[in-house]
Amino acid sequence: MALTLEDFLSLNGLDFHDQGLIQRALTHRSYLNEIPDDVVAEDYERLEFLGDAILQFVCGDYLFRQFPDEQEGYLTRTRAALVNTEACAAYARAMQVGDALRLGKGDERTGGRNRQNVLADAFEAIVGALYLDQGLEAARAFLVARFEERLKLVLSSGEDARVRLQELSQMIFGITPSYQHLGEAGPSHSPTMSADVLIGESVVGHGQGRSKQLAARAAAADALARWDDIVSGMQTR
Repeated sequence: MALTLEDFLSLNGLDFHDQGLIQRALTHRSYLNEIPDDVVAEDYERLEFLGDAILQFVCGDYLFRQFPDEQEGYLTRTRAALVNTEACAAYARAMQVGDALRLGKGDERTGGRNRQNVLADAFEAIVGALYLDQGLEAARAFLVARFEERLKLVLSSGEDARVRLQELSQMIFGITPSYQHLGEAGPSHSPTMSADVLIGESVVGHGQGRSKQLAARAAAADALARWDDIVSGMQTR
C-alpha cells in the first residue's frame, strides 16, 4: 500500500522545512524517466551521495565515543556492520520507505519497492535531505537512534559472521566455507557488490555490500540466520 508524503512524514515523526528535499529523496530515477515534467526535476542520487558521506562520518564519530578502549580494526568492522547495504535497507524497511517511493511502472512491476539496494540508497538520500534541511545535529540524532538498535544485533552476533560460520562449518562438516563474488551493480560512485558463501559445492548464503568484504560478511550472516535448516538439508543428502 502506497504512502503519501504527508503520511510518511507523520509515521516517522519527521518535519521538513523544505518538503521538496524529502520528495526528491523518495524519487527514483525510473519515475522521472516516465514523468519528465514532474515538479521534482531530480532523483535521489545526488542526495544519496551526500547522505552516504554523512552516514559514514556520524557512525564513525558515534563508535569512537561509544568504545573509547577499542582499536581501529574493531571500530572499522563495527561501522561497516551499521552502515552496509543490508543495514541501510533494514532502516528503510522500518520506516516503510518502500511504500513511499516514487518509482516508474517497470520498477514497480519488478519489485523495486522491496529491492535491497533501492531501499538502502533511498535511506541515504533521506539522510542527505535531512542534513540540508536541518543541519548535522538533526541528521546525527536521526541516525544514532537507529545505530543504537542495530548495534545490539551486531554485538549479539559477534564481530564478524564469517568467523562464526567457519567455526560451525569446520566443527559439523569438516569444511572451510568459501566465497564466490558475483560482481557489482549500481552507480559507479556507490556500487553494490554481491557474494555467495558455499560449504562444499552448496550455496548456503547470499549477501550484498559496498565492498567485496562486506558482501562476503553479509552472505555469512545470511547463512547463520538459516543455519539449522542448512545443517538439516546437508545431512539428509
